[in-house]
Amino acid sequence: MSRPTAIFFGFGPWKAYVPRWFPDRDCRVVSRKMWLMLLQGWPLRLLLYRNVEVCVWGFKYPPFLKRFCRRFGIPFFHVEDGFVRSVSLGAHKAPPASLIIDSRTMHYDAQTPSDLEHTLQSYDFAADKALMERAEKCIRMLLDLRVSKYNLGKRVDLDSVLGPKTKRRVLVVGQVETDAAIAFGCDRPVTNNELVRLAASENPDAQIIYKPHPEVLHGTRAGVSNPADVANICAVLKEDIAPADALKGVDHVYTITSLMGFEALLRGIPVTCYGLPFYAGWGATDDRQSCERRKRPLSAREIFIASYLLHSRYFDPENGDAAQLEMVVLRLSSTCE
Repeated sequence: MSRPTAIFFGFGPWKAYVPRWFPDRDCRVVSRKMWLMLLQGWPLRLLLYRNVEVCVWGFKYPPFLKRFCRRFGIPFFHVEDGFVRSVSLGAHKAPPASLIIDSRTMHYDAQTPSDLEHTLQSYDFAADKALMERAEKCIRMLLDLRVSKYNLGKRVDLDSVLGPKTKRRVLVVGQVETDAAIAFGCDRPVTNNELVRLAASENPDAQIIYKPHPEVLHGTRAGVSNPADVANICAVLKEDIAPADALKGVDHVYTITSLMGFEALLRGIPVTCYGLPFYAGWGATDDRQSCERRKRPLSAREIFIASYLLHSRYFDPENGDAAQLEMVVLRLSSTCE
């Protein structure tokens, strides 16, 4: 039987990498411009293929495309950056060293259960002792080598920026407020400044530290709220400090849906989630948004197994070949040194 043909929509910056990421498919990347896609006859042209599937980047596709594929039984997959990505930002066109591929929806969509959520609901983690042991080693490697998602922040001792620690420290993790992770991960609107005010009101005796998102600090994405408006109630980190340093010595983390909240969990730091990221709703976090679907109590290690090991694909940052998480962590760590 011939290899399936995979048609990719919304993959603009990553067009050249697609055949490396999907070597078992005959790959074709379609223009991100909707008018050109329609002019070229998509999605009707999908019906001309015997064995075809569709891959879309995140939610960058016209809604009718998914409905069309469902109507005609065409497999449909969402693709997005993984949790250990690169030593630069996606906005700088650095290719991701990991991907998440989901047949239902993106992992950050709290409105609909994803493949990842189904695994978190049903996988027998305790019975898979080898995977539990591997996860423990991978978590220790990530923490020891200080590897995060983007890995481009400055190495800074937080005390050198804030002065000696004299009280509890609460870190508020900023995000790009127009990002899909907030739009699909929250049941009500929220800004970074509102999250800072919430943290300050709930922790009146603590030092509140606000870390704006790296893309906002690097000027590749615009923020909605101005950090200066809350500077009277928090210390604003004006440089992109590496997550490992920003989390060191912190007693509590507040986030909307940021992955950095999960990185805090892996360090044993209590985390309050305003929205519902993939790691919330399982009893590991203080949640301000409920989810009736998520009832099973899970540990941070079990959530790590599902998200970083079972639902992520990894690629060598140097040559794009398929790889394991451990090798990617070593590669990214050596690049950062």
